[in-house]
Amino acid sequence: QVQLVESGGGLVRPGGSLRLSCAASGSIFNLLSMSWYRQAPGKEREFVSSITWNAGSTTYINSVKGRFIISRDKAKNTVVLLMNSLKPEDTAVYYCNAVRSVATHWGQGTQVTVSL
Repeated sequence: QVQLVESGGGLVRPGGSLRLSCAASGSIFNLLSMSWYRQAPGKEREFVSSITWNAGSTTYINSVKGRFIISRDKAKNTVVLLMNSLKPEDTAVYYCNAVRSVATHWGQGTQVTVSL
């Protein structure tokens, strides 16, 4: 069993920054990558960013390139999403995702609201 616990969401004004963190615990083996997805009200869940666990290679959706940075701490089994220059359209529930060779896991989500 793998547990993913997200933290760091909240309310921020446009142009502000937030740091999301996801800590993985439990039977963590054969971890291939960790990612962030988001789901805005009335919309489908969409991919935001990912990082491969061993090599640390990163991928971003075009709309966040240059604003968001994903990183991982292998010793702490943690992935962090640093979100800068936030826009109202970044408002969503952000979900952590972990892909292992045998299963995929999701966190419960953390709300990010960008508003005046």
